[in-house]
Amino acid sequence: MKGGNGIMAKALRIDVNSSIIQWAVERSGRAFIIEKKFPKIHEWIKGESMPTLRQLEDLAKATYTPLGYFFLPEPPIEQFPIPYFRTDKDQPFHSLSPDLIQTVQIMQRRQNWMRDYLVDLGHEPLPYVNSAKITDDPILVAQDIRKTLGLEGGWAAIQPNWTKALRNLQMNMENIGIIVVVNSIVGNNTHRKLNPAEFRGFVLVDEYAPLVFVNGADGKAAQMFTLAHELVHIWFGVSAAFDLRELQPANDKIELICNKVAAEFLVSKHEFKEIWSEVSNTSEPFQKLARQFKVSELVVARRALDLNYITKESFIEFYNYYLARERNKIKNDDEGNFYATQNLRIGRRFAEAIITAVREEKLLYHEAYQLTGLYGDTFERYAEMLGLGNLI
Repeated sequence: MKGGNGIMAKALRIDVNSSIIQWAVERSGRAFIIEKKFPKIHEWIKGESMPTLRQLEDLAKATYTPLGYFFLPEPPIEQFPIPYFRTDKDQPFHSLSPDLIQTVQIMQRRQNWMRDYLVDLGHEPLPYVNSAKITDDPILVAQDIRKTLGLEGGWAAIQPNWTKALRNLQMNMENIGIIVVVNSIVGNNTHRKLNPAEFRGFVLVDEYAPLVFVNGADGKAAQMFTLAHELVHIWFGVSAAFDLRELQPANDKIELICNKVAAEFLVSKHEFKEIWSEVSNTSEPFQKLARQFKVSELVVARRALDLNYITKESFIEFYNYYLARERNKIKNDDEGNFYATQNLRIGRRFAEAIITAVREEKLLYHEAYQLTGLYGDTFERYAEMLGLGNLI
């Protein structure tokens, strides 16, 4: 760039605390990519040189860091808005990824809008939210959840397969007022895939608009257990995120009770005990039980562990074998259909409320675009796919 006297002007360099640059790179989990994109990144971290404003803006985007953070005197301490339960607290832990943090923030914005919308419409608080106590009998809590959802005992057995049972559970949860979101990426950004090793899901409890988020990057088999676990959290009124490593809960009272209720909800102890004696000595006991209960073999194996029919070592061995086998299978048909996928990424209940609010002129288009992540014609076509007609 030339100044008025024809001399090339130097680009403005920004004096940034080098520890913040290092923090942003480490926090992003993309150090290798950052090093390739920014050849002088190590010089900036060592304080040997400084980035230009344009380079700093690019670095903020590449590390998913708010630009303002780079002007702070020291790296910020980010407060995660909900408890984060880790199965193995002895494993090294650094910090939560920006992908998880931003996903929770997106869901909070949606939940806050939904809550205000429902309150304005005169809706009453949902009676089942925070209706259970940690001292309650897990079997009775599981029965109450089934009753509230309108599911009979053995509800999954009438489904043709366990994937249909999973979708059926999602539908029934939405029917009683729960926002259900299943997504494998941050919003609609296909370059930011969520890591199931960091979290399988989270739940945001609210008496008007409870929301559950399932990490869609996880195997479909594990998603059923995560969804049930999150559902139980709503009954106990506790928001949380969790990794459920190997489908094991953290060593925390609320996590332990939620896992017990979720297991009973999916596969009742009484029914399991009766059938286990018939199949335990066969070559494929988990497959036989899975067909009976219409849940995945993984959930069945987890239940066998709960009831002390198999050892933890046997479960982990089967767990690893099962996940390796599932990775080789063809992806679910819905994943190739962008608009069908939006029902999972946005949540059908939330999407219908947004589109209805736009139609009734209670919500501006640009606000609807921001809340859903869908813009222009894409938003219009999605509304049509939901059967809510043309909004124009």
